[in-house]
Amino acid sequence: MKILIDINHPAHVHYYRNFIKIMEGKGHKFLIISRNKEIEHYLLRTYNIPFIDKGKGKKSLIGKLFNYFTNVGIILKHALKFNPDLLIGSPYSALVSKMIFKPHISFGDTDHAKLTLKLTNPFNNYMLTPSCFIGDLGKCHIRFDGYLELCYLHPNYFIQDETILDKMGIKADEKFVIMRFVSWNAQHDIGHTGLSNEMKERLVIELSKKAKVFITSECSLTDDLKKFQINIEPERIHNALYYSSLYIGEGATMASESAMLGTPAIYINSLTAGTLKEQEKYGLLFEYRNSEGLLDKALQLLDDPDLKSKFRAKQQKMLSEKIDVTAFMVWFVENYPNSAKQMKTNSLEIQNKFR
Repeated sequence: MKILIDINHPAHVHYYRNFIKIMEGKGHKFLIISRNKEIEHYLLRTYNIPFIDKGKGKKSLIGKLFNYFTNVGIILKHALKFNPDLLIGSPYSALVSKMIFKPHISFGDTDHAKLTLKLTNPFNNYMLTPSCFIGDLGKCHIRFDGYLELCYLHPNYFIQDETILDKMGIKADEKFVIMRFVSWNAQHDIGHTGLSNEMKERLVIELSKKAKVFITSECSLTDDLKKFQINIEPERIHNALYYSSLYIGEGATMASESAMLGTPAIYINSLTAGTLKEQEKYGLLFEYRNSEGLLDKALQLLDDPDLKSKFRAKQQKMLSEKIDVTAFMVWFVENYPNSAKQMKTNSLEIQNKFR
């Protein structure tokens, strides 16, 4: 089978990297097309995944509209040469699939990305989402019992590496916190905000009294915050999250990643998602729409001497009820379109094979 995947976010590299490796081992061929938004290209090179560069995204609404047609044109050009049997990915690849009369499937969990969904669904054959996805996407919608972060953080794939602690200068039993700030440039971020610079600085000052603080940020930092910027290879951030005492941030993906790894996560953002709401029910994550009460909660968590063991227990309960999403993806694509029909009629029995 020949498969074209369109990548538009660093998380997408992680979603598909194990899937690509397993499928290539079975003889399937891939064409990867990637936007150069943040570190997508770095990650693709790190994981030895060849790709075609389709350029950077745009920040303005007019720029995004123009970029939509540019991306469609680039993908169409390469799809005509590659002649894929199946396309996976984005609104751009979804439209291209209809132009070349080939099926298209998407994997997503951002229920508040209304424009993206509206641009994708009319051309999608199937949209696969976590079962906790908010809303119904119609006949094309297939739900699975998992999270996309489990594509790479499920115990079958994630390998703990304690050497990250030496790299970060962390001593044995020393507490540390990872904070994440976003750029607010995504389409679904329009009209939403997170922490003010004043609140960021206050959090760092207070948290530093109980733990070492590291910051990862899409946006520029004030001079007072720059000295806390984390200095590790991007692909090692998940090991840092695994060993950290606490995550606090505006980034939903990293909040969910922390939950997958058994690290308590405080998510501060006026946007939410079904995955975050469900992870909050598991007790792995705490959501805040604004900064009120956030600092008190963070300090309370850091004061708990059994914090990590309690959250590892919550993580294990969550994992026991979820599937190996990568193994499910491999099965779904290899057996498509029969797999879609089976998921529509016998979802529970199918998914039990991947628990």
